[in-house]
Amino acid sequence: MKTTHNLSNFSTSKKTVVTIGTFDGVHIGHQKIIEQLRTASAKKNETSVLLTFFPHPRMVLQKGSDIKMINTINERANLLEKQGLDELIIHPFDKEFSKLSAFEFVRDVLVNKLNISKLIIGYDHHFGKNREGDFEQLQEYGDMFGFELEEIPAQNLNDVAVSSTKTRNALNDGKIEIANSYLGYNFSLNGVVIDGEKVGATLGFPTANLFIEETYKLIPKKGVYVVKSIIDQKEYFGMMNIGNRPTLNGVHQSIEVNFFDLDLDLYNRKIDVELLTYLRSEEKFDSLDSLKNQLNIDKSNSLNYISNLSTIS
Repeated sequence: MKTTHNLSNFSTSKKTVVTIGTFDGVHIGHQKIIEQLRTASAKKNETSVLLTFFPHPRMVLQKGSDIKMINTINERANLLEKQGLDELIIHPFDKEFSKLSAFEFVRDVLVNKLNISKLIIGYDHHFGKNREGDFEQLQEYGDMFGFELEEIPAQNLNDVAVSSTKTRNALNDGKIEIANSYLGYNFSLNGVVIDGEKVGATLGFPTANLFIEETYKLIPKKGVYVVKSIIDQKEYFGMMNIGNRPTLNGVHQSIEVNFFDLDLDLYNRKIDVELLTYLRSEEKFDSLDSLKNQLNIDKSNSLNYISNLSTIS
């Protein structure tokens, strides 16, 4: 897959089959649309193109919007690459771009820039200034400019019963297994391991403190999770706490991972931590001894969960 940042940097003489959208999460509903795109482009021997935008339009158009994204833009690109696309275009969404009318978007972007022969969209897709463009308008423009239009029926997408909003809600509620079933992969947090206060180490539970640079990345519900990471081509399991560490009178949110059976220096390394299940909510304990006792319980529960995973697989 070739990735192009900004439509101005894209050009092609070959006809294209295109889909458009934010594709946050690249969930199983998105995957269904992309599968249709690949099938159609292969049948026509044309280039499959996915046009997506960053930042999310709501971040730009809705002042004060605090929408958080399931994926960072790099995570989204990596996930889309796994879908077998020919071309990914990531176009910066700004107020100027949002002012393009539906007609201007079709003429200037789809026809003149992307050399489109077919457009595939999900049910109830809207586009252009104030989301004025709809399926009926696209049909008119398709006739006008000579491209095919395919809308994936609501029933086909309802079959998978998933959306980015439902996935975000599940993550915010700590319903990790549900979110992962919507995504078709494990939700993850990707960040650099930084120095912490090393309190965990004094309790026998050293932690890797994760710093996530992208402030728009969704951080799930506070609490303790069972997690896994692939580090140096090896799988490691552990437990992760997201929260303010109330027992230590913490003020700022931290993300700390205690890996089981890992003896590596992770400082300043970027790691990807997959969330598997939610164990419990964050609590304030009366003492460090009480916290240590709970951490032992958490580890035992985590190992039981991991053991059951091995049995299932």
